[in-house]
Amino acid sequence: MKNAAQDHVKTVADLFVECLVNEGVDTIYGIPGEENIPLMEAIERNGRIRFVLTRHEQGAGFMAATHGHLTGKPGVCLATLGPGALNLTLPVAQANASTTPLVAICAQGSVGRLYKESHQIVDLVSVFKPLTQWSAMIMTPESTPEMIRKAFSISQRNRPGATCLVLPEDVAEMPAPANAKPLPLPKPTHLMPADDTIDEAISIIREAKRPVILAGNGVTRAHAQDRLRELAELLNVPVATTFEGKGVFSDKLPNALGVVGFMHKDYENFAFDTADLIIAIGFSIQQFDPKKINPNDDKTIIHINTFVEDTDAHYSTALNIMADIDQTLAVLIGRLRWEGITFDDSHPAIRELLNREYESCADDDSFPMKPQRIVYDTRRAVDDNGVVLVDTGALKMWMARLYPTYHPNTCVIDNSLSTMAWTLPGAVAASMANPDRPVLAVMGDGSFMMNVQEIETAVRCGCRMVILVWVDEAYGLIKWKMDIHDGTHEYVDFNNPDVVALGASFGAKGHEIESADELYPVLRHALRSGSGVDIISCPVDYSENMRLIEKLGDIDFSG
Repeated sequence: MKNAAQDHVKTVADLFVECLVNEGVDTIYGIPGEENIPLMEAIERNGRIRFVLTRHEQGAGFMAATHGHLTGKPGVCLATLGPGALNLTLPVAQANASTTPLVAICAQGSVGRLYKESHQIVDLVSVFKPLTQWSAMIMTPESTPEMIRKAFSISQRNRPGATCLVLPEDVAEMPAPANAKPLPLPKPTHLMPADDTIDEAISIIREAKRPVILAGNGVTRAHAQDRLRELAELLNVPVATTFEGKGVFSDKLPNALGVVGFMHKDYENFAFDTADLIIAIGFSIQQFDPKKINPNDDKTIIHINTFVEDTDAHYSTALNIMADIDQTLAVLIGRLRWEGITFDDSHPAIRELLNREYESCADDDSFPMKPQRIVYDTRRAVDDNGVVLVDTGALKMWMARLYPTYHPNTCVIDNSLSTMAWTLPGAVAASMANPDRPVLAVMGDGSFMMNVQEIETAVRCGCRMVILVWVDEAYGLIKWKMDIHDGTHEYVDFNNPDVVALGASFGAKGHEIESADELYPVLRHALRSGSGVDIISCPVDYSENMRLIEKLGDIDFSG
């Protein structure tokens, strides 16, 4: 007697899943719905893809985006039609803005009702078109292999980003064409820089007096951190990174300036004020406004990336090198070594100022804790290879500026779309991708409550992760900006739940920090415990925000 599986006729949904497996997909994050039941059944029949059920489609999208960021391969998220698909728009836009490879899969109603107003029908291709590199709907069974290959190919091209595939319910249930199969994957290609562009780069660098290197997240994508270090040491020039580029140039190195992107008078910006040449490597202007480092548009800029940068009045490039970043730096290093070009301008005073501020509150016992002390204790508690995800808010400014980072993807910050609440679901994906490494999500209490339901996902999936919540019972960054604007603030304060009880209700462990000396041991133990989900609530004194603004405003490097 035949069972149901033996009687099953291969459908487009089955072919769709075979194509995903061919692309190397091993995990999909999402929520089923009525219209994607055929696809869910096909995933179950195939048995080679892990489906992670989330508590909100937004959480699924942030998990997929984090997966894509950390692995370099497209993260995949899935939603049903209408409201489910619309909940994916924020994380899809985030991935696209931060050049993170992601493929979103959305169900749709039957083709026969797409032309008219119908229950839960939204034109999803049009919705996702401005948020992605490519958005399309599979209308015929024969097109399935090509469209899936195209979605994954585009998401990983010279400028990586998000794509969206929409699969109508009736198309998913159609029989797969007899000869249809996944398309072969092309071999990786490395676009080499043209000789004349390298010649021109050498000429520009030779004429410079005070160059500085600006490194962005493209260096991480290219795994070019070793070449970056070699270039900086060969030229003996300072290196600053964007928030998203943290770790591509170790803060242990003497030429490290830290990050740019906070405000014009931050320490690192003085190196740019006096520079005549900016060598921008893996940088995109969406990571921060280049006006902060080139206010008068008087710097010569060499742009090295896999894509041409968008137009900006403060990012006028003298030379664009569009090629593989690692290969470009290798060729450039060889020529510079032969030419014997070097400088002596590492700005040690800036490094000293950063170190002094980082250590300024190491023994400060005031409570609520000062941001500097929280950052200091966090750095002490996290292993050098631990994965720290930093959410958007006032804490992002403190962590980005002061948290020393030594390796790529060990301090991950979204500073392109600057999305709130991505780090809690992101930590779920980070834990799954790095089961042997400690994972820490650093969040404000405003962000924490936006996707708090994904704690259940983390516990159910057996994740090992810690959530450190900076508590000020307000949207702290907006309060900070309001105070800068006119000295007062309104409509930003709220109340919080009992974090210990909340954690317990999800099956996690909750911890309430009640004195400054408690954070380090509690955080260290949680990170080393080896299992489970820990939530640490730590009160913070954000009065330091305005003190920082006043302090930076008093710095004068003119002498």
